[in-house]
Amino acid sequence: MTEVKERVTLITGATGGIAQELIKLVPETDHLILVGRSKTKLEDLYGQLGHATLVALDITDDEAVAELVDSVYDKFGRIDILVNNAGYAIYKEAEAFAMAEIRDMFNVNTLASINFCRLVAGRMKQSGSGHIINIVSMSGYVATAKSSIYSATKYAMIGYSDTLRLEMAEHGVYVTTINPGPVSTGFFDLADPDGSYQKSVKAFTLSPEVVAQRIYRIFGQNKRNLNMPCILSATHKFYTLFPRLSDWFARNLFNLK
Repeated sequence: MTEVKERVTLITGATGGIAQELIKLVPETDHLILVGRSKTKLEDLYGQLGHATLVALDITDDEAVAELVDSVYDKFGRIDILVNNAGYAIYKEAEAFAMAEIRDMFNVNTLASINFCRLVAGRMKQSGSGHIINIVSMSGYVATAKSSIYSATKYAMIGYSDTLRLEMAEHGVYVTTINPGPVSTGFFDLADPDGSYQKSVKAFTLSPEVVAQRIYRIFGQNKRNLNMPCILSATHKFYTLFPRLSDWFARNLFNLK
């Protein structure tokens, strides 16, 4: 991809912990389009940034997302980097989920990101450059109890990203999935309100600063995926090679939720 000195970077879920650290690394020569649910929180976090446009948006509103993408292209003529970061989890037994909860999680974690990709990828293809970064999860590779819906949304996003990467490869457009394990952010406020899961996985919990630094380093680079930490990346390989044994470990030793 041709290097662009002044990039236009759009980040969803911009008020999340990983995004906050990532935005600190982006130089002022880039223009940031920062998308979040709360205008107040966006302004509190980024109101002082002269190189940022703050957009309060329901990313599950298809028409609003299309209007946003159109407006960015009308104003800047391009999006160089798209970071789909928005997402959340609820952990509980599979039969305990209401269908409304399932739809909501798929709408935010999967369909909204696919919609942004759909609207941006074709334009990147026409321009012959661009980088789509989908922040997914190791849960999209390795199943664990009580994460049935969250894992399903992430498995789907990995499958979509892998296919999109193939379609875009000949057109100078890169597609990368970022698959972190547990990250010490506000993500767990909803996913793990009593903090018990965070305590059980503390040994391999990542800091948002480290995750953001690794993501920023691959901006504009032809990187297929980024799995972290190393121990969970190795777990994924073990899971692929020895699925039945991995299921036993997941049921008996790693059922930490």
